[in-house]
Amino acid sequence: MEEGIQNREDEALIVYVDEDLQDLIPGYLENRKRDVARLTSALDNADFQTIRTIGHQMKGSGGGYGFDRITEIGRALEEAAGRSLAEDIRKQAAYLQDYVDKVQVIFKS
Repeated sequence: MEEGIQNREDEALIVYVDEDLQDLIPGYLENRKRDVARLTSALDNADFQTIRTIGHQMKGSGGGYGFDRITEIGRALEEAAGRSLAEDIRKQAAYLQDYVDKVQVIFKS
């Protein structure tokens, strides 16, 4: 998928988030970690609708919490699921896992 999101090894994984969201961010990121497992399970079952739904939710929520990269991954997942592109879905799930493992959040006022 040419227009898909690719892993950016040199990408800074520091995200500045409004301090008003400080209590919500750990849970949000934990839910994205759970999404990786859900994506893998859905892919194992060829459940592209579930993958599309997860991608759509991530696309809608990422930017609202300050995580534009999650929005991008969500968009790519939604598109790949709509076209049943299993390998692209696996890549995006791996990018999501890598991102949530490495992202550093700095809260700003």
